[in-house]
Amino acid sequence: MGALALVAAGIVFGLGALGAGIGNGLIVGRAIEGISRQPELRGTLQTTMFLGIGFVEALPVVSLVLAFIFLGNA
Repeated sequence: MGALALVAAGIVFGLGALGAGIGNGLIVGRAIEGISRQPELRGTLQTTMFLGIGFVEALPVVSLVLAFIFLGNA
C-alpha cells in the first residue's frame, strides 16, 4: 500500500504544479498582450495579473497538502 501512496502523491503534486505552470503562462501572456494594446492600463493590468498569479499559485499548495495526506495515510 505504501508504493501506491507514493505514486498517488507524485501524481497529485505533479499535476498541481503542471496546472499552475500553464495557468501562470496564460495569465502573464494575456497581461502582456493587454499592456501592448493599451499601455495606459499597465498599472491596472499588472495588479490584476499579480492577483491572478497569487490565486493560481494556491493550487500547488493545496496539491502539496493532499500529497502529504496521501503519504500520511500510507
